[in-house]
Amino acid sequence: MPAVLPVVVLVGRPNVGKSTLFNRLTGTRDALVADMPGVTRDRQYGYGRLGPVPYVVVDTGGLVEQPSGIEQPMRLQTERAVAEADVLVFLADARTGLTPQDHFVARELRRSGKPVFLAVNKAEGLDPSTAAADFHSLGLGEPQAIASAHGDGCRDLMDLVLASWDTPEAVDRDTAPDGRIRIAVIGRPNVGKSTLVNRLIGEERVIASEMPGTTRDSIFVPFARDGREFTLIDTAGVRRRGKVEDVVEKASVAKTLQAIDTAHVVIFMVDAHDSIGEQDASVLGLALQRGRALLIAINKWDGIPHEQREDIRRQLELKLDFVPYAPVQFMSARHGTGVGELVAAAIKAYDAAMTDIPTPKLSKALERAIVQHQPPLVRGRRIKLRYAHQGGRNPPRIIIHGNQTKDVPEAYTRYLANVFRREFDLFASPVAVEFRTDSNPYARGKGRPSTLTASEKRSAVEQKRRKASAARGTGQGPRKRG
Repeated sequence: MPAVLPVVVLVGRPNVGKSTLFNRLTGTRDALVADMPGVTRDRQYGYGRLGPVPYVVVDTGGLVEQPSGIEQPMRLQTERAVAEADVLVFLADARTGLTPQDHFVARELRRSGKPVFLAVNKAEGLDPSTAAADFHSLGLGEPQAIASAHGDGCRDLMDLVLASWDTPEAVDRDTAPDGRIRIAVIGRPNVGKSTLVNRLIGEERVIASEMPGTTRDSIFVPFARDGREFTLIDTAGVRRRGKVEDVVEKASVAKTLQAIDTAHVVIFMVDAHDSIGEQDASVLGLALQRGRALLIAINKWDGIPHEQREDIRRQLELKLDFVPYAPVQFMSARHGTGVGELVAAAIKAYDAAMTDIPTPKLSKALERAIVQHQPPLVRGRRIKLRYAHQGGRNPPRIIIHGNQTKDVPEAYTRYLANVFRREFDLFASPVAVEFRTDSNPYARGKGRPSTLTASEKRSAVEQKRRKASAARGTGQGPRKRG
């Protein structure tokens, strides 16, 4: 099995920039950022994109020594995050300097026994050695001066944090070296994930109970069906964070994200008797972010009266409109209804996610898409998209070359992804569309580079000044009035 993603947890006192760093590492704006303490009260999970290997990153609220009011649940959330971490990044503030609260945080993190890396944030415009000088006294190794708001030093920090993790195994998830299709079954507690696993393998392999929280970790279960080999990944349920009191069960959120990353296909299970809530949408969003083929399984469908089924279908369509490519399968894990169709859909989704598309076919599909709907005008010039080729699998990654590609709107990118999905029958799979701009060093005119060096700029300014001076000397320049 491929190596699981490391869990990197950001810790520190309030208002040191943890959420800003979280957004920088994930390439998102998922964490709310404001210049006041206490904005982050719960844990925020995401997939790290900055650094040598992929990872799960967790944003936390502030850790204070004597909490009061809202600080008490914030501290509890942070302590739980520390418990599930593989690596801790301790953030301090270079502008404020070393504080007694920093000493408290350092003591708490040393007690955890986890690897700790000290980052001194908000160091923009400061000498790195000066910014970090006072923080050596914390005894956590060499402090790393960073500026998360600008990205300064963040890549170097993650290179250091992830130096002990194996890059090849962590990155190579596009293939199945053992020939098995890895399927992660995710969803809220008690929706029937373990029952589905047992149904598929034909035995009570994992504990299934009506009591939520029975499954505490991800369980890998091999099985064969319809002539194909599979590995099922049964995960602990992800319940709404405010409802979780058990530290062990709480750690299942990170385990679920690791399972999503490991899988080729994700089956998101929903209890037909329940509505899709905010936490469901959050987990689905992370599966989308990771680019996995996605099936939505509506379980316990046999217990829904026929007169209510159409209303439930309409509700599901409204709440799942942000994943239009994910097919919905209605089933009963307990009785086996629809399980065979679910497996067939998973095989089809895997084949789509792992497909290889020849460059000529991709380019022809791009041409047809442009004829049907041209790219928009940007500053009076039409964006030109020339050709496309495949850059990866799981999900299929399509790279399009052209001019002004940085100006392609998000809506047009989605349009192209939908065209490719339809043209090549990429069932249940997202399509990642990336753009590359053809380099043109002579964009300013024939034989003239588009950008000038510093010396060229100085020379041009000096030449312009001499011409202006000469014009005034011959009476051709502007004259003073009266």
